Amino acid sequence: MRIREATNADTEQVKEIVFTALTEYGLSHDSSGVDSDLEDIEANYIRAGGTFEVVEDDDGRIIGCVGLHRIGEGVCELRKMYLKREARGKGLGKTLLKRSIERAGKLGFRRVELETAAPLKEAIALYEQYGFRPIESERICSRCDQAYALDLDESAHTQWAENGEGNRLE
Repeated sequence: MRIREATNADTEQVKEIVFTALTEYGLSHDSSGVDSDLEDIEANYIRAGGTFEVVEDDDGRIIGCVGLHRIGEGVCELRKMYLKREARGKGLGKTLLKRSIERAGKLGFRRVELETAAPLKEAIALYEQYGFRPIESERICSRCDQAYALDLDESAHTQWAENGEGNRLE
């Protein structure tokens, strides 16, 4: 397996992963609203100062994704961190989260925020394990009922860089 930066050519596979996972957890997707950012991944994430990555299996099929979306000076939002059902429970979510925190620091962000929903219990536990704390958010999307943030500092940047996973998953 490997992780690489997404392109717009990945849009349909990414949407299928995100929308399927949402449905599996009883959540709705909104192609014209909160999920419209997937229509142009390169513009909405990469050229906007963030990043969007996909996980490919050994056959080159996309099995997961995660994005960092710039929402303000020094602040990004972790978005669209989803894996196909068969890829869950194997440590890939942990790898994606660690990489995203590292990438946020390298991109100059000082804070990572995210919105989530109560049914995503495994993801919430992972966020909390990595130091994300609940916050009040005025921007919370319709399918989410909670928000979290992680403030990055120089020691955090160093820690994530030292523990980085690289581009190859073993």
